[in-house]
Amino acid sequence: MRMPIPGAGYVLGNQAVLPELTRFIKSIDPDIIGLIEVDTGSIRSRNVNQAEKIATDLGMNTSYETKYGSKSINQILPIVRKQGNAFMAASRVHGERFHYFDTGIKRLIIELEMDDFAIFLVHLSLKYRHRHLQLRTLYDLIAETEKPVIVAGDFNTFWGENEIYLFMKAAGLQSANVDSMPTFPSRSPRRELDFILYQDGINVTRFDVPDVRLSDHLPLVCDFEPA
Repeated sequence: MRMPIPGAGYVLGNQAVLPELTRFIKSIDPDIIGLIEVDTGSIRSRNVNQAEKIATDLGMNTSYETKYGSKSINQILPIVRKQGNAFMAASRVHGERFHYFDTGIKRLIIELEMDDFAIFLVHLSLKYRHRHLQLRTLYDLIAETEKPVIVAGDFNTFWGENEIYLFMKAAGLQSANVDSMPTFPSRSPRRELDFILYQDGINVTRFDVPDVRLSDHLPLVCDFEPA
């Protein structure tokens, strides 16, 4: 559908994407789903909380929150204030915590604690300096976690894995994307912005970047099991 007014696509959205996204997720039958920049009920989604809608359609539990800090001006802006990140899980989640970075606009960190591991979902800043301050906070959270950790999300690393190499080494993380397959932009991927990182104690058995263009980023699909 063409949008003749500049910015109309952002405001009006594409209502066909949500059912297509749900069908894609259902086709791969995941146990855990992480969504970045999901709409939790703005005019763009016709006041539909996309995280709750997808979770209900899939029969899953969901945890979501706005990605901005409580003092951010974005909390009072239309549409923007409803943009968040979300986890969905097929089994009961034992604990969920919402952390916030001290720097950057996109500050949310969602932590899920499962039986044998913990997962952090992040969306790092577009600014290089802010990203590295955020990585420092993320490292401290990982260091405090007793279970093996997975860190997933949009890292906005314009230089790919090279940009987070020292963070990964310090936190004992490795990338599931061993071939450094690019994920952005989805129409013609050139940059590796999105990662699934994991520690010892977790075995990755399969990783894929499907050519599914329901977002400006390609999705990551990862099969893993506790070691």
